[in-house]
Amino acid sequence: MIETPSLVDQYCHGVLRTELGLGTFEAQLARTEGPPAPGTTLFDTQTGFAVRRWCPPLLGLEPHCPPARYLARRRELGVQEAGRRLLRGSGITTYLVDTGLPGDLTGPGEMACAGEADAREIVRLELLAEQVADTSGTVESFLANLAESVHGAAAGAVAFTSVAGVRHGLALAPEPPGPGEVRGAAGRWLAGRRVGGELTDPVLLRHLLWIAVASNLPLQLHAGLGEPGQRIDRTDPVLLTDFVRATAGLGTDLILLHGYPYHRHAAHLSGAFPHVYADSGAALVRTGARAATVLAEILELAPFGKILFSSGAHGLPELHVVGARLFREALGRVLGGWVAEGAWALSDAQRVAAMVAAGNARRVYGLA
Repeated sequence: MIETPSLVDQYCHGVLRTELGLGTFEAQLARTEGPPAPGTTLFDTQTGFAVRRWCPPLLGLEPHCPPARYLARRRELGVQEAGRRLLRGSGITTYLVDTGLPGDLTGPGEMACAGEADAREIVRLELLAEQVADTSGTVESFLANLAESVHGAAAGAVAFTSVAGVRHGLALAPEPPGPGEVRGAAGRWLAGRRVGGELTDPVLLRHLLWIAVASNLPLQLHAGLGEPGQRIDRTDPVLLTDFVRATAGLGTDLILLHGYPYHRHAAHLSGAFPHVYADSGAALVRTGARAATVLAEILELAPFGKILFSSGAHGLPELHVVGARLFREALGRVLGGWVAEGAWALSDAQRVAAMVAAGNARRVYGLA
């Protein structure tokens, strides 16, 4: 038996505070642009089946119970009580929470309380820049306030995260943009922007990345599948190679998030560069019963001290549960199989499991 008594969820979001009906629950369960196929539900996915396997027992139901019965029990308990039972049943002991998503989501403090766990904040760079733009009247004040805000956020955050790859693609020029280039891009963006408008300008996205690199906090980069309708080839982590090479030796660790279906590229980069780490998170939630296969592919290429667990969950506490349970099961199946074959010693398998589950994240993020 491969044990992982402590789990550090190195990338997740808060959960919704509101009650959910079948349609709204399913919309959170599966990232899709439209309704399910006629006569089916969005529970008919690997993620949906995993929710039905692992979550009902935490609410007092049998595994694999019908979705309608599960949601009825969820409403009976109420959103707060159901959330507490699910988060506390996940086995996650530390949450690192990206607070950059819109919606009525719980913050790190609420996650810690509901889950009886520790929680720290991850600051999303693009949202920080948008908030600064909302209150800055000139280009000069915007750039000065942006640098000050990133510096201030670094004092309390555990990491920065960027969605530059999702918004523009990862084929960004690797070097920092020059001052004149940044001022020109800021002027154009501010002149054409409405309050709350998203940052998509490639020059400013690069500028943000390099400000974050200078902070020496770990920097998480979204790679792999983006939001529905986006071209997935634009976020292939292999396109990050130039930026990764340019940041080597500067003291900032890079964590490649959500690498699936390019998880092998992310694993390769983590082995090739000392400051690069690979996230195993959303790949396992997406693949469900096939999670052990995906995790084994990551373990083929990435050094074991470079792999980090995350659930990648947002909106539903069920996704935190599924992320943790699938990870534990997949890790036990892969490492336990190698022990049974005689390829690994049990003591080594247990040591590697502890590293991937929590130890690597505690080291990278400086957690107690």
